[in-house]
Amino acid sequence: QVQLVESGGDSVQAGGSLRLSCAASGYRFSVYTMAWYRQAPGKMREWVAARLVEGGTQYADSVRGRFTISRDIDKNELYMQMNNLKPEDTAIYYCNARPPRDDLWGQGTQVTVAS
Repeated sequence: QVQLVESGGDSVQAGGSLRLSCAASGYRFSVYTMAWYRQAPGKMREWVAARLVEGGTQYADSVRGRFTISRDIDKNELYMQMNNLKPEDTAIYYCNARPPRDDLWGQGTQVTVAS
């Protein structure tokens, strides 16, 4: 059974930092482009960052320079370091492949940034 489990979300003040993690079972990150997505209250889910299978990274304009996506192939985990957090970063964050697979959406992890 393929499963992705996100963790690391918390409530922080604006300007703070968090590190999100995504652990996989039954799924190897090393052979897929993996990404982080987020969904804010009342908004559609949006793509945030991607770690390309060949090694590069891509970021949405709204987070470029503040967020860093990375992976640990040995641990089969995906991470996102989030610095200088803003209230508009408040959302549930999910990991998935890019393009996303319907069967990989997990519960997500809540990030709340207070002004």
